[in-house]
Amino acid sequence: MNFLSRFQSPLLSVLRIVTAYLYIWHGTSKVFGFPASMGDISGNPMMIAAAALELIGGALLILGLFTRPVAFILSGQMAVAYFMAHAAQGNPLLPLANGGESAVLFCFIFLYIAAAGAGSLSVDHLRGKR
Repeated sequence: MNFLSRFQSPLLSVLRIVTAYLYIWHGTSKVFGFPASMGDISGNPMMIAAAALELIGGALLILGLFTRPVAFILSGQMAVAYFMAHAAQGNPLLPLANGGESAVLFCFIFLYIAAAGAGSLSVDHLRGKR
């Protein structure tokens, strides 16, 4: 499978872009009720902060700007979301059963991106920050 190694950096960029694209929809659902409403968040400061991180952090990741610190912060956000919202609803070792599967995946994908960087298709790469 060494022939795939030449695609490592562009595929890292694709992973970053697709993950951020999916992540932004969580923010739009909270703020705009689109594509599906997550209810009224106006009285909940934690949900407002989560929506801001999802929208702003997701946009920065799509661009590949400040990728490592942003991905690290978002990874932490998803860890907190998992333990506060999902693990409390059932067995914390069964994310499929407690609805936290996507939070766990986002957490570890963002952690990987924080370690690996933005990839070749990014503003960070254009600015020479690897």
